[in-house]
Amino acid sequence: MFFRKKQKLSAAYDEKLIVLLDRSQKEWFQHRELLRLSFEQNDELEAQTKAAQAKYFFLFREAKKRKIRIKE
Repeated sequence: MFFRKKQKLSAAYDEKLIVLLDRSQKEWFQHRELLRLSFEQNDELEAQTKAAQAKYFFLFREAKKRKIRIKE
């Protein structure tokens, strides 16, 4: 009775975390592919790639800590 709202909030934020995790993974892969295909060294693109990778792994660790399972 007392913990229902917390469970609903947790489920809602878990769903948002899954969406954000998926979006950040796509962004990281896109930056990584652009970096791979570029002819010249671009420091800004490298920094963006590393930031996207760090964001993805942070969200991944948070999902792992919350024990979230993604059902396909």
